[in-house]
Amino acid sequence: MKNLNSIGLDNKKSLELAGKLNVLLANYSIFYQNVRGYHWNIKGDKFFELHVKFEELYNDLLLKIDEIAERILTLGHTPIHNYSEYKKMSEIAESPQVADGIKAVSGILASFKVIITLQRTLLALSGETGDEGTNALMSDYIRAQEKSVWMYSAFLKK
Repeated sequence: MKNLNSIGLDNKKSLELAGKLNVLLANYSIFYQNVRGYHWNIKGDKFFELHVKFEELYNDLLLKIDEIAERILTLGHTPIHNYSEYKKMSEIAESPQVADGIKAVSGILASFKVIITLQRTLLALSGETGDEGTNALMSDYIRAQEKSVWMYSAFLKK
């Protein structure tokens, strides 16, 4: 029992999970800010449609950022919170100002690919660890985001 944290998970495995969740948190945070920029700066014939969709997306990303940080705390560790650290850890890069809807949606799809890949890694690790809380969170995120990828891809006619 000494090697278990307060929710009954192996201390070393929970530390590994928290580290990977912090990487996910960094990627979500950069993704979130990119989508805010798309929302603020979008122009063109699809403005009304995309402006609303981008707001829906960044609101969803904000909720997930909070859930991931709280999951790290639940595992007994500390979520990172500095954008300077996020930039170092994130595979998703900051987007330049993007006013073109096609470029913005392409950026969103590229970001989802990174996010979903990281979540699949976490899903496998949390399954091996017996961490049902992280496992369920990742599974729920992946299912919903796969549908979003399909929809954004359909918008681009891919």
